[in-house]
Amino acid sequence: MATRQLKLGAFMRPVSIHTGAWRYPGATRDANFNLPALKRYIQTLEKARFDAFFMADHLAVLNMPIDALKRSHTVTSFEPFTLLSALSQATEYIGLVATASTTFDEPFHVARRFASLDHLSEGRAGWNVVTTSNPDAALNFGREEHVDHARRYARAREFFDVVTGLWDSWADDAFIRDAEQGLYFDPARLHTLAHKGEHFSVRGPLNIARPVQGWPVIVQAGASEPGRQLAAETAEAVFTAVPNLAAGQAFYADVKGRMDRLGRDREHLKILPGALVVVGETLDQAKDIRNRLDGLVHDASAIASLSVVLGHDASKFDLDGPLPDIPESNASKTGRQRAVDLARSENLTVRQLARRLGGYGGLTFAGTPTSIADEMQAWLEGYGSDGFNVMFPWLPGGLDAFVEGVVPELQRRGIFRREYEGKTLRDNLGLPRPENCFFPR
Repeated sequence: MATRQLKLGAFMRPVSIHTGAWRYPGATRDANFNLPALKRYIQTLEKARFDAFFMADHLAVLNMPIDALKRSHTVTSFEPFTLLSALSQATEYIGLVATASTTFDEPFHVARRFASLDHLSEGRAGWNVVTTSNPDAALNFGREEHVDHARRYARAREFFDVVTGLWDSWADDAFIRDAEQGLYFDPARLHTLAHKGEHFSVRGPLNIARPVQGWPVIVQAGASEPGRQLAAETAEAVFTAVPNLAAGQAFYADVKGRMDRLGRDREHLKILPGALVVVGETLDQAKDIRNRLDGLVHDASAIASLSVVLGHDASKFDLDGPLPDIPESNASKTGRQRAVDLARSENLTVRQLARRLGGYGGLTFAGTPTSIADEMQAWLEGYGSDGFNVMFPWLPGGLDAFVEGVVPELQRRGIFRREYEGKTLRDNLGLPRPENCFFPR
């Protein structure tokens, strides 16, 4: 048995990251908003022993022209907490990770919702901490302008401290429920947070018992300098976007090295790059599937997607010329830089870049179950990742192909579990349960 084991999450909001997915033959057209279909997907993933079902979120309809937006399957979806609460009752082991924004939410709301989900699922919740880079989201929360990048991350750091402090409001043994004495809880085992900081004033305590896991698992997705530092200080899983193994190894070494300097155990954070996985019986068949998917992306959607990534209206560029210099904006710095680097490295025109990114321009494994397992094993053993957040090319076919083909091959090699290690998400990721900072054992 290999000493290092892959951790696998499934990126499921949207159910497929590829823009052409909903048009693919055999795809469930309304999968993002179809509860019976989503229940089938998560149960399939649980049978395959996936670690987590990962729900990204958007706080605005994507800022695209209507001609592009009308072609996008991401325009509608369930609110993550509502959906995951329902799915928690249809599953027993798989983790339930939801995105919640530190820019447009309040710590008390987030702490309460995640504590509730952790109790409902008996210890399977995870919080994906994001700062929200879509400027249109600001307009839905009474703001004319988006919060600048540095301030978003400063707020996020304090937000994390408040949420985790609220989760520690109650000692694990606070609720004694002594019917004879009429004593429901021990007041000596209750802490009032009384936080006052630059961004928040929160009295507390949280009006729900400490989560089953102590804290839900902390997930983070930023890759900028502030994002990497926030991950090293706070995260227990990182969902990152890297284009190849060399970039993955550099990111892995950087974030884990920051943990070393902070005195954190590097095994207490799992780095999980997002990877679109296209499975075929042969390499040529996998390539044909990918080409067919890319062919279903409309130019209007492609240009609109590029505009979101760059933070500038790409339709005003010469579409058949090279990408011009792109000034900074409040869009994600990392995403913009990846697009610029791709265009420069492959000498792509604006149109070519848009079509690449319009479908899915990130890390892709396309091949047979054996070749995909080879690549995943190389990343694991080469310290490019601790596993992957798997993205499926379309649903249900792309998911089924991975579960039926790639998972057995990974298990045969001894690098992926055949049974869950425990009942909680922390058990299965190999993460410790946090001490209560106010009531240490």
